Amino acid sequence: MTINIKKSLLALAGALVLSGGAQAADLDSVVKGDHRSEETSARDQYRHPVETLKFIGIKPEMTVVEITPGGGWYTEILGPYLSEKGKLYAAHFPEDSESDYYQRSLKRFKEKLASDEKAYKRIVVTEFSPQTGREIAPAASADAVVTFRNVHNWMYRGYEDKAFASFFAALKPGGVLGVVEHRAKPGTSMEEMIKSGYVTQDYVIAVAKKAGFELEESSEVNANPKDTARHPKGVWTLPPSLRLGDEDKEKYLAIGESDRMTLRFRKPKP
Repeated sequence: MTINIKKSLLALAGALVLSGGAQAADLDSVVKGDHRSEETSARDQYRHPVETLKFIGIKPEMTVVEITPGGGWYTEILGPYLSEKGKLYAAHFPEDSESDYYQRSLKRFKEKLASDEKAYKRIVVTEFSPQTGREIAPAASADAVVTFRNVHNWMYRGYEDKAFASFFAALKPGGVLGVVEHRAKPGTSMEEMIKSGYVTQDYVIAVAKKAGFELEESSEVNANPKDTARHPKGVWTLPPSLRLGDEDKEKYLAIGESDRMTLRFRKPKP
């Protein structure tokens, strides 16, 4: 009975946050909010959103930039959490992209934001396009930049250095960069990293330092010791992609999502 009462109170708190009835969003309540579907929240056990965002240091009054939010998994949390006192720049795919996939993804994301104007009222959609040098947010305006499982995509296209440089430009001096990425075993070659989607922690740190960041701390909150990082279809073998379909499906479901590094960097103050 006590557990059910506790869940009801958390759901009520989440509803108040989303309706603008709370003065300051509570991260735990937002994550448990009714606006999140069962399919979405099922990933929490692998992605640990509360622990991850607390480790990075995200506060409800911050100006945050989320890089390539895709379908908005983390936006569902960041949007409501920042909706009263903060601001979220969602640096999505460019509107003038020739990619049909990019266009469809951006369209679905904007429809998502329009579906709940209160929860997403302080979100500004910008563009992430390192190759063109477009701003993801006004220079030196952001308290934090966050990116989840994206670095391998930039490596495939060869613009990871430009990506991290754009993060550095958007952050205020003293601002924080949070990076979550699929983790390759030390010594993995560049070719294998690009092919598998797993990246060595040392490489991510090196790219960030090249852009001017200082590594502040690493966390094992998203570690998965069951993941060998060596699969027939790379990281996409595991859920949620399950690229092999029904082949060995139960085996990969038992592993869960990938082993991931979680890193917090800082833009130095002058």
